[in-house]
Formats: sequence, C-alpha cells, structure tokens
Amino acid sequence: MRLQGKVAIVTGARKGIGSAVSMALAREGADLVLVSRNIKRKDQVVLEIEKLGCNVIVSQVDVGERARVFSMVREAVAQFGRVDVLFNNAGLSNPVMLWKMTGEQWDEIIRVNLKGTFNCLQAVALQMLEQKRGSIINVTSSEAILGTIGQVNYAAAKGGVHALTRSAARELAPYGIRVNNIAPMADTDMTQKIAHDPKYKDKYLQRIPMGRFAQPAEIGPAVVFLAADESSYITGQTLCIDGGMVSL
Repeated sequence: MRLQGKVAIVTGARKGIGSAVSMALAREGADLVLVSRNIKRKDQVVLEIEKLGCNVIVSQVDVGERARVFSMVREAVAQFGRVDVLFNNAGLSNPVMLWKMTGEQWDEIIRVNLKGTFNCLQAVALQMLEQKRGSIINVTSSEAILGTIGQVNYAAAKGGVHALTRSAARELAPYGIRVNNIAPMADTDMTQKIAHDPKYKDKYLQRIPMGRFAQPAEIGPAVVFLAADESSYITGQTLCIDGGMVSL
C-alpha cells in the first residue's frame, strides 16, 4: 500500500469529494484525520474507514476559524506524532449572478474557500517544516482559470487558492514539502445547482468535452498520486480533473 504508515488530514471529509478521497487514502493504508463542520463518528465515511483497519480522528471544525484549525492540527500530532498529507478540500459554493450578489455572499465564500485553505495550509506546514517532508494538495477550480457565470465569488476565491499554491510551493520546496492543486469538476452536493439546475447545467456541460461531471470516486486516484512518493518531484502544479474543460 502506497501510504502505509502515513497520516493524512482531509478537510470537508464528510461528503462528496472529501469522503471519496478519504476512502481512497485509507485503502492505501493512511491513518486519517477527518475534518468537517458537522462530521460525527457514526457517519458512513468514518465507519467505512474503520472497517479498513485505519486509525481515525474525527474533528468538527469550521476551517474559517483559525484557532480551531491550529487546535485540530495539534490534536492530530498529539495522536499520531506527525502529519504527512493535507487534502485541503473544505469549501462552499453559492451561485448567484454578479449584480444580485450581496456583500455577505461574497465574504462567506472568500472566508471558507480562501482564508480556510490558508489557515489549514499554514497550520500543517508548520508541522511539516519540523518533519522536513510532506505533501499538501489544495483544491482550486477550472473556474479560476477560465472564469465562470454565476460564481464570481467562488472563482475569485479559487483564483486566490491557485496563486497561494504556486507561492507556497516555492517557499516550502527547500524543506521537502510539496504543494499542488487539483481542479475537479464533479457532481456533488456543493455543485448540485450547476450540475442539475437547467439555468446552469447546459452552460457547464457545453464547456466539458467529455460531456459530463465527474463522480467523486474519480477524484481519489489523482489525490493518492499527489500524496504518494511517486509524485516526489512534482510541486507547484495544478492537475485539472475536469473532463477536458481546461486544456493548458
């Protein structure tokens, strides 16, 4: 197993891509810290990972709350002694056209998707600096590269994540820490509106050469690759898992 003996933190772990990636990491032998605002030990993802024989910490954290993020990482280190992988996935989406968007709708998406990503990256990087080793995988979006309709707040936040990743990769590379992005386009609860509402769905599908949204399970293998030693010479990159929507 490619991640045997490694410890991975997954944010937004309760459902969707976070849940699918958590399962993929566990199947490769990683012990998990599952982070979400509402996660409980009785949740399906927790029970399934425990069946695989992996050790699991469940942590109810809003990643936009800086103190709670740092406390979560300290708890993980106290339990496992190290953190090898961060899948920095927690996020929100609230599609609304630019001219209808409120200040509150803008602020909340930036708080969770950009500030939350930074909070987790920084807290984990401080631990990885002591270890001189680690892999951080952030979640950006094709919308940050191409632009989008109805999600200027989300695209702006993910654009920030894109830039954050490239700069963090340069700062942390001398210390053996790799930082990469994935840019998925998957059918999840968070993308329910753009994947199923006719006002948005057709616009998005026209931009995807494969003509469909990914299923969350299709994202897991890419994250495992970036977490594992096979990708030891890859940093500062964005892997688009979007059916060909972005062609760089």
